[in-house]
Amino acid sequence: MMRSKALVRCAVVLLSLWLCIQSVPISVDKTKEMPQEEELGPPQSAETGLHYDRYLREVIEYLEKDPHFREKLKNANMEDIKNGKLSKELDFVHHNFRTKLDEIKREEMNRLRMLIKAKHDIQDGNTGWTVDHQALLKQFEHLNHMNPETFEVEDLDRLITSATKDLENFDRDHHEEFKRYEMMKEHERRERLKNMNEEDRKKEEQHYDEMKKKHADHPKVNHPGSEDQLKEVWQEADGLDPEDFDPKTFFKMHDSNGDGFFDEAELEALFTKELEKVYNPENEEDDMVEMEEERLRMREHVMNEVDTNKDRLVSLSEFMAATKKEEFFDKDEWETLGQHPYFTEEELREYEQQLANEENKINIRSAELQRQKEELERKQEELNAQRMGLQQAVEEMEKLKAQNLKAEVNQPRAPVAGGEPAPVVPLPTGHQQQDVPVPGHS
Repeated sequence: MMRSKALVRCAVVLLSLWLCIQSVPISVDKTKEMPQEEELGPPQSAETGLHYDRYLREVIEYLEKDPHFREKLKNANMEDIKNGKLSKELDFVHHNFRTKLDEIKREEMNRLRMLIKAKHDIQDGNTGWTVDHQALLKQFEHLNHMNPETFEVEDLDRLITSATKDLENFDRDHHEEFKRYEMMKEHERRERLKNMNEEDRKKEEQHYDEMKKKHADHPKVNHPGSEDQLKEVWQEADGLDPEDFDPKTFFKMHDSNGDGFFDEAELEALFTKELEKVYNPENEEDDMVEMEEERLRMREHVMNEVDTNKDRLVSLSEFMAATKKEEFFDKDEWETLGQHPYFTEEELREYEQQLANEENKINIRSAELQRQKEELERKQEELNAQRMGLQQAVEEMEKLKAQNLKAEVNQPRAPVAGGEPAPVVPLPTGHQQQDVPVPGHS
């Protein structure tokens, strides 16, 4: 029974179906064997960091509800999952679940379409940004976008392939991001020094060296996964006598969800005591971003030594086998991040050149935008002047019209028969104006 559950969890983690992120509550009662007849519920899924994380988790949620697919998943091995054999079982999934999967896929297609539209809107606007079409196509790698309506075998195949590849690259990308973080810190520090006078620069350099020495002054950090490191957890976190240390009992106590495996989160929780020796959020010299990078390094180290089948899980058998290896009894201190440079001077120069190039592009774009702004302001001034000129012309015409009407009203007229004034006949230019009666009037 436990073996079938183990296979389920292996397959699930390979697909990034379920990742536990629960903290590890320590309880001596957990040393008791769990009844094998008890059916385990699925652990809470965690954010994978993938841009299609929600889609991935929803697909798995409905696939696991189907009895046929769940049974096939139990009996599948890693090769069945990787080579697409498991995906073909989708054809036998119940119609109701297939309909729901169709709906989930359509929602994901709509999400991606909105994303692409937003990026195109940016490109079409006056922002000067460009769209990387190759990057846009990558957004669809986890599904078959040629068929946007239904969820098919190819969709599950693509989802498995993408999730496996992306999760394998996740740690590498995290390391690269951390390196850029450290290079930016050093770049900004050097820039600050450039803007200081000689006296302030010396004080800053002295303070920097003091903080480095203070950070390096810490108790011995045990090798992650070694006997000494696990015994320290056994004693300080579990409150047990290190002389009574038992690897099998330790494993069951810290397998927080009781699935027979250490996942990555459960492993990382074991390193907290070691990390607390080096990092304290209250200390100026300790950087919590560096602490998380250290935790990742420790987890990778243990996985490389213990996870023999590379399924990103440590089974009880793998753990017990590791406790019999020579490395388990390693007494050497773990070399922390501070004992090795995060980057070379050449890498820093390349990074600073990238920053300079990006700044130059921004400056060029800024100057272009300023030029466009000034041009628009000039055209606006011209339009305002034209509008004012037109308004004045209209006002002048209205004034002349009013004057003409007033002159006509006030113009005297000769009297005519019946008491009406005779119309006035204007004389040619150059003659003195006189009231000349029209013939036929007296």
